[in-house]
Amino acid sequence: MPSKPETYISVDIEASGPIPGDFSLLSIGACVVNQTSQTFYAELKPLNDNFITRAMEVNGLSLEKLKTVGQTPAAAMTRFSGWIQKVSGQNRPVFVGFNATFDWSFTHWYFIKFFGRDPFGISGLDIKAYFMGRQNCSWGETNKKKVRSLYPSKTNHTHNALDDAQEQAEIFSQMLK
Repeated sequence: MPSKPETYISVDIEASGPIPGDFSLLSIGACVVNQTSQTFYAELKPLNDNFITRAMEVNGLSLEKLKTVGQTPAAAMTRFSGWIQKVSGQNRPVFVGFNATFDWSFTHWYFIKFFGRDPFGISGLDIKAYFMGRQNCSWGETNKKKVRSLYPSKTNHTHNALDDAQEQAEIFSQMLK
């Protein structure tokens, strides 16, 4: 029996710290691999005032501003789920991330907590691990600089969640060829 067709969705997040719950998911960017103009982006209200200074320096977001202009987590995750359904249709949506364990942990926790279920299920495809398998290299050789040297992206890594999701999609699209 043939498996269900899949839609690969590149996801990147920015957060106020290293773990969901104690720290907040602040922005989500996503696009369809091989169709990077099909995009999703949301900025979320923080759960609390917890943050790691370096995380906030990297993402450039403001907790104070997001308290005012961010979507509630429930609204953002509901909208994200709707977008995933729209772009995947009858296909199985597959979460794709560069170091997917970090981005997936936040999106999964937020989906379960604020939406009741995760449209991606309990798994994600990690570009670093895929690269490791394709190149027969060590984990230490899966850094973004090395990956980009073999699979260049026209989109720069800016720490804007949507830009980074599109960059990842471009890299992964080349790996699939």
